[in-house]
Amino acid sequence: MRKLIAIIYTAMIGLLITGCGADSAMRKGDKFYALGEYYDAADQYKKAYSQTKSKDKPLRGQRALKLADCYRRINYTQKAIGAYQNAVRFKQADSTAMLHLGRLQLKNGSYKEAEKTFKTLEDSMPRNILVKNGLQSAQMAPKWKAEAQYSGYTVKKQDLFNSRRAEYSPMLAGDDYNQLYFSSTRSQAKGDELSGITGTKNADIFFSQKDDKGKWSKPEAIETDLNTEFDEGACVFTPDFKTMYLTVCKTDPEYPRFAQIATAQRSDASWGKATELEITKDTLSTFAHPAISPDGMWLYFVSDMPGGLGGYDIWRVEITAHGLNSLENLGAPINTPGNEMFPTFRPNGDLYFSSDGHPGFGGLDIFIASPNKDGVYVIEHPGAPLNSQGDDFGMTFEGLHNRGYFSSNRGDARGWDHIYSFEKQEVVQTVKGWVYEKDGYELPEALVYMVGNDGTNKKLSVKGDGSFTELIDPNVDYVFLGTCKGYLNHTEELRVEPVLESEEYVLQFPLASLTAPVLIRNIFYDFDKATLRQESTMALDSLIELLNENANVTIELSAHTDYRGSAAYNERLSQRRAESVVNYLIEHGIAADRLKPVGYGKMKPKTVKRKLTETYPWLKEGDVLTEEFIKALDEEKQEICNQLNRRTEFTVLRTTYGMDAKSADAPSSEPVQPQPGR
Repeated sequence: MRKLIAIIYTAMIGLLITGCGADSAMRKGDKFYALGEYYDAADQYKKAYSQTKSKDKPLRGQRALKLADCYRRINYTQKAIGAYQNAVRFKQADSTAMLHLGRLQLKNGSYKEAEKTFKTLEDSMPRNILVKNGLQSAQMAPKWKAEAQYSGYTVKKQDLFNSRRAEYSPMLAGDDYNQLYFSSTRSQAKGDELSGITGTKNADIFFSQKDDKGKWSKPEAIETDLNTEFDEGACVFTPDFKTMYLTVCKTDPEYPRFAQIATAQRSDASWGKATELEITKDTLSTFAHPAISPDGMWLYFVSDMPGGLGGYDIWRVEITAHGLNSLENLGAPINTPGNEMFPTFRPNGDLYFSSDGHPGFGGLDIFIASPNKDGVYVIEHPGAPLNSQGDDFGMTFEGLHNRGYFSSNRGDARGWDHIYSFEKQEVVQTVKGWVYEKDGYELPEALVYMVGNDGTNKKLSVKGDGSFTELIDPNVDYVFLGTCKGYLNHTEELRVEPVLESEEYVLQFPLASLTAPVLIRNIFYDFDKATLRQESTMALDSLIELLNENANVTIELSAHTDYRGSAAYNERLSQRRAESVVNYLIEHGIAADRLKPVGYGKMKPKTVKRKLTETYPWLKEGDVLTEEFIKALDEEKQEICNQLNRRTEFTVLRTTYGMDAKSADAPSSEPVQPQPGR
């Protein structure tokens, strides 16, 4: 009897200790959950569930429900399904829990089970759009998968960028798209502690560089104060690549912190410390996943702030010189009661985003929003293999082509994301232009006006290397006007014919300075005479074209000789040569009062510009090719310098020719836009 009493007593004490342990684990779990630390909360809820008596079914069901919610939030899909099914078994799953279960079954590729779940929900939630779309997804996903071969997409996992942890939100950068930035929780990320939210290290931003042979380097973390011990991710750049927008997620042991958007500035090749960006005064909502519109005028982002359609919505706010302005929700058909996340733009203006609210395979699917002629967005689901039953998101494009990178957790049982490449074969016609100073370097401050006879009228900024790339359409006549403050304009025309394969047209915009002499290359005279040789025709015709493009300009046309021969003889020869060029221009329609011929002989030896030192590295910028300077060189270099001195140039005298008195003081700062066919 004593032994029996002891056994019963021990069992009762054990049950009491177990019950207290479960309650303690629940309290700890609830504290972690309130802070958004779902990984740590799940660990405690799991302990509590396992220590709850099997006969206490309602309590086990309630704790299974909390455990399921945490697993769902940290992408432990199969564990979440199991926990929700336990809640159903113990009759503790309400309609919301059943909706989560159905959506997780989609994400797991269990389409028949998902169909049953959503059909059960039709009675209790008859007008719920997520139930309707979930049922459609479950019924259509197998068919969509079977049609993957017709989508035109090729998808490949990129092991070079991936680790044994998570990589997500790749973003191409650089004038030639030769840099790839992405976020990763790999072991090289800063800090030693594991996140209570995910159970991994907090993410840092890493980058890889492509070399001249097209090979990507091993990814490295950004070695500046941009990365911290907290989470940094989902970065994007302004068109000039000077400002980075990114998501930062800080944690606090006392109260919940929500994701915020921050900015960082680039100085030379380094990124500075991130500064949080205040979009609204709301401190209880998430602001994340920034994207910049192709024109750089709008910041798109994701938020769960009040005023949305439910879950996370895509919003936008205008970027102005005075700050952010005109906050607006994109609304339907883009946003749904589900989650719309990770917006990004293809340079042609199409908005790509990920959603679990539209019909899809499950999890986050990638969708394309293209505006129609009325400005209304049309939503397209690009199908498999771009999309999968997992989360697919974070697109980045290599220019105007339909290729680049994205992230997905397909096939990863732990729910960790990895980087994939994608490409869809399309016939894409583009124009690439280069704006630079004649005999000089690129002009990154230039603007190009693009006008087409189909109604196209655009003002294009150039990149840091003076280039621009733009989509063009077949059967359209285009005119491009290159402009830059301090320089004359230059026009190029392009007729685009239909093609069967992608093609890029290249245009050059060499702009002549308004303040410095401009060399006219390839002007040749008969020896010791002023007679223009036939080989000069192309250069002279280009000068005529330039003067026609800049009709209010008058110029001084100057000819120069080397130091050999008397000053008087060289001056007379150079004057006759300058007059020969002017006469040619007049004969071809240029008004005589726009031209002033001057022969300087050997009075103005050439001053070396930096660009010339690339051809002749033994010269330095600023060297003046005087007789004394040349005679100090060896014989071969002397002859080169004499050739450089024998030149024909023009200098802009006025930019107000033909203007009336009211506008004679200064020309218009905005160039007249070209017209196709003129």
